[in-house]
Amino acid sequence: MQFRQKALSKLQSPEELDLPVRFARPQGRLVLAVTVVVMAAAAFWAFTGSVSSKLGAPGILTHADGSYLLQTPFAGQVTAVHAKEGQLLAAGAPLLQVGTEQGERTVRAVAGGRVTALLARVGAVVTAGADVATVERVKGPDDPLVAVLYVPAASGAAIPVGATVDLTVQSVPQQRYGVLRGRVKEVGRTPQTPARIGGFLGDTGLAAQFTRQGNPVSVLVELDRTTRTRSGYRWSSTDGPPYTLDSTTSVTGAVHLSVQRPVDWLFP
Repeated sequence: MQFRQKALSKLQSPEELDLPVRFARPQGRLVLAVTVVVMAAAAFWAFTGSVSSKLGAPGILTHADGSYLLQTPFAGQVTAVHAKEGQLLAAGAPLLQVGTEQGERTVRAVAGGRVTALLARVGAVVTAGADVATVERVKGPDDPLVAVLYVPAASGAAIPVGATVDLTVQSVPQQRYGVLRGRVKEVGRTPQTPARIGGFLGDTGLAAQFTRQGNPVSVLVELDRTTRTRSGYRWSSTDGPPYTLDSTTSVTGAVHLSVQRPVDWLFP
C-alpha cells in the first residue's frame, strides 16, 4: 500500500509530467536485436531446414551375378587340377579329375566365371557333393564390381533407390585414400537366409557373419565409375588407391537416407 501511494503521488505531481521518457540503453537494444535475429533464423530453419541421416551396414565387393560353389558329383581321390585361382573358365570347362572305382571322372564348371578359390588339391579324397571350388559369375576381367550391403530387415524400407553411399574398403587406408562412392541400385524385398546369402556369395562363412543379428535384406550398390583413378572407380580423395580392387573384399557402407524435415508442422 505504501508503494501504491507513492506511485499515485508522483502521477499527481505536475513536475513529474515534464520528465523525458527513458528508453533502453544501447546495450539493451543490442541484446534485443541479437535475440530477434536468432529467433528469426531459428524460425526460418524450422520451416525450410533439413536433417540428413546415415545408415551403416556391412557388405562385400562382388559382381552383380554373384558366385557359386562347385561341387563334385563323384567320390574318390583328386588326381589332377586343371585350373588355378583367378583363371576364367567357360561353362563346361574341366576343373579337376577324380579317380573313382569306375575310372577317371572330370568335374566341370557349371557356368562360366572366374575361379576365386580352389578347395580341393591333388591327392585329396572327396565325397560326392563336396565343395571343390568357388566360381564367380563373370564374363570377362573388365566386368564392373558392385557392393552388396546386408541391412537389418527393419531398416530396409527406409533406403530409397538412388541414395548415395560411402563405402569404407577394408583393404584401403581410409585416412589416406578416403571412401569409395556409389549409389543404391536395388533394395531387396525379403530377408535373406544364410543359405541364400551363401549361395550368392559362394561362402557359407560370410553368410553366417552377415546373418549374425538376424536375416537381413540385401542392398545392391552401383559404384561410380571414372577414368581418373587407377581402380576405375570414384573416391572421396582425388586419385584413390594406386591399385585395382578385388572382389570378395569386405566393405562397410554408409547409406545417406532421404532428407528429413526437423519439425513437422500441423495446421488445422
